[in-house]
Amino acid sequence: MADKPVWEQIGTGFVQHYYQQFDTNRVNLADIYTDASCLTWEGEGFQGKNAIMVKINSLPFKTIQHSITAQDHQPTPDSCVLSMVVGQLKADEDQVMGFHQMFLLKNVENKWICSNDVFRLALHNFGS
Repeated sequence: MADKPVWEQIGTGFVQHYYQQFDTNRVNLADIYTDASCLTWEGEGFQGKNAIMVKINSLPFKTIQHSITAQDHQPTPDSCVLSMVVGQLKADEDQVMGFHQMFLLKNVENKWICSNDVFRLALHNFGS
């Protein structure tokens, strides 16, 4: 990992930590959000740590497992890290579904937090 640029190391480490916590104990994700953080989950917006955690903890499955297919990371001009994740997830006994998730990571008091988080299932049947 030492050969990778620092922003890739930060992004890769964050992604590994995020999905490990999401899959095993979602309440631990509170540590990565702040009161200024924003989440868009399937088009629905949430702002602030409390609102984000209420959403994450209210998701209607008991078990979930994420499998990361690809991840890309970029530095931003204001010293943040933009991370894009593509993968698959399996919740309870549901079929495996694809997903996309984007994170904007910011260093606040020597700790990397998630400033912005956007999640979408990779569903192609948008017609209703």
